[in-house]
Amino acid sequence: MSQLQDVAICLLGSASAGMQAGDAKTTCYTVPVGKIAIIDHFTVRSPSASLNATSTGDFNFGSGASCDSFREGVDLDTMTAVTDYMIIRSADVTKHTHEVAGNTLGVLPHATNGAVADVTATVEVWGHEFDA
Repeated sequence: MSQLQDVAICLLGSASAGMQAGDAKTTCYTVPVGKIAIIDHFTVRSPSASLNATSTGDFNFGSGASCDSFREGVDLDTMTAVTDYMIIRSADVTKHTHEVAGNTLGVLPHATNGAVADVTATVEVWGHEFDA
């Protein structure tokens, strides 16, 4: 029998992420051995304080050291309350590459344009996996 993540878009992983400018990458999901992942979207929810930043293009989402494989330069300035959430999808028609076993996906605040305060938020990775 197939696992749910093999046949449906589901929550692949989540983490509490540091969102202040200069914070390091937070890994939310690592592709398991023997699997390939297709990412559908990221969700950012429940910020501990305002994600207001010094300018736009504040956060990158995806894999790699720069977290730029899925979407880069995302503005989260309007998230100001713990009850807020945003769904981050890639641009309309964007080519992506499979995320392979061992790839780590997460969020990276811009070095100078992330949140101006020491803020955390829950970041979720949604998608599906299939056998490599």
